[in-house]
Amino acid sequence: MKKTIAAAAACTLAAWGLFSPAHAKNGEPAMEVKRKAEMTTVDGPAEYFTGKATITGQFQREEPSRLTGAIVHFEPGARTAWHKHPLGQTLIVTEGVGWTQVEDGPVLEFHAGDVLLCPADKRHWHGATPHEGMTHVALQEALGGTNVTWMEKVSDEEYLAGPARD
Repeated sequence: MKKTIAAAAACTLAAWGLFSPAHAKNGEPAMEVKRKAEMTTVDGPAEYFTGKATITGQFQREEPSRLTGAIVHFEPGARTAWHKHPLGQTLIVTEGVGWTQVEDGPVLEFHAGDVLLCPADKRHWHGATPHEGMTHVALQEALGGTNVTWMEKVSDEEYLAGPARD
């Protein structure tokens, strides 16, 4: 009975904005939900992206965590500039087909459902193919307050070389 009354009271207080169910009984933070409808979407900055890319739900966890991330969507032909992450980057591809390349390596194609493990402190780029868009969840850690170092744009020649065909 006590749990039912407490739950009803919590719901009433939450409706009045006086109680947040995201806090445990002892006042410590519990689970936080970032609602899709409340996330901000911004255009990928032209200095770091070629073509149309959008960034949604960009976040940075509180210390001691170093995790940062976002959902990035690339229209066909869109791609990042060359960049590197001090502790690497993980990309979880949720839609479409894309290309990626680590400097001096081959261009690789990836698909929805694939996970890319970008090596630490290595120049690379990633984006959509010329004919199909791509969306991924990007996760990386900050080191000394930095999670990415941006460099020059990937040239059309580098990009359009595409993956090697067997």
